[in-house]
Amino acid sequence: MINTYQVFLISDSTGETLDRIFLSLKAQFKNIDYKVNSYSFTRTENQISKILDTAEKQENPIILYTIVDNNLAKSLAKTCNKKKIPCFGVLGSLILSFSKLFNQKASHEPSGQHVLDEEYYNRIEAIQYTMNHDDGNLLGDVNKSDIILLGVSRTSKTPTSIYLANKGFKTANIPLVNDNSIPKSLKIRPQDFCIIGLTTEAERLVEVRKNRINSIRDNKNQDYTNLDKIKKEVEEAKNTFKKYRWPTIDVTRKSVEETAASIIKIYEIFSTKKNG
Repeated sequence: MINTYQVFLISDSTGETLDRIFLSLKAQFKNIDYKVNSYSFTRTENQISKILDTAEKQENPIILYTIVDNNLAKSLAKTCNKKKIPCFGVLGSLILSFSKLFNQKASHEPSGQHVLDEEYYNRIEAIQYTMNHDDGNLLGDVNKSDIILLGVSRTSKTPTSIYLANKGFKTANIPLVNDNSIPKSLKIRPQDFCIIGLTTEAERLVEVRKNRINSIRDNKNQDYTNLDKIKKEVEEAKNTFKKYRWPTIDVTRKSVEETAASIIKIYEIFSTKKNG
C-alpha cells in the first residue's frame, strides 16, 4: 500500500513560486502519492497556528514554505519541530546568502516580486497584444510583434503564445494553411522578424485533432484527421519554413514551458544579431 503524503504549501504571497518548486520537486520521485494543501497570503502567527493544527491531524504531513518575514518563518519552523512535522523553507537560506553576497539587508517584503513597476505594465501590454493577435487576427500590425509563431492547426501555438506573453513577449500566432496564409510583409523580408515555425509528428497530430473534434462534437471535416493528408500538411509546412529559413521547433514531446524556453533562446540570438 502506497502512503499518501499531505503536503502543506504555505506562502506569504500568491504561492506561485512554491507551486512551481513543488511541481519540479515531485517530478523527481515516482510512485509516491501527494495531496497538496495550499495556503496563500499567510502573514500572521494565528494563520500559521491554524494550518499546523490541521497538519498535525493528518498522516505523513510535510510543510514547505516561502515566508520572507524572519520572525514568522522562525516561529513556523520552531512549532513544526515541536510537533515533529518535517518542515522546509524554500527561500530562507537563499535570501541570507544573497544578503551576504550583496552586503545588503533584504527588504523581507511579501509579494515583492509583484510590484507594479514598468516591467509589470510591459507584461500586461504583451498579454493584451498577444490575445488580440491570436490565431491570425489583426495581421496588419504583426510587425510590432517580438515573436511570431507559425504552424499548422493544433501545434500548441495559442498556449505557447500566452505563456510567452506572461514572460513579457508580444507574440502573434498564425495558422499555416499554405504559403498564401503568410502575410506578404513577412515574406518580403523574412529575416527582419523573429518568426518561428512549430511542427509535430503527423501521428501525434492525428490524436490531438481527434480529441479536439470529439470535444466540440464536429465530425464533418474528415480531412482534418486524415493521416495521409496531415502528413502532407506537415511536410509542406516544413518546406515553407526551409524556404524562408525560419527556425523550427518540433513540439511533439515538449511541454509548453519547454517549447517557450527554446523560443526565448532563438529570440535572444535574433535580437543580438539584429542589434549587433
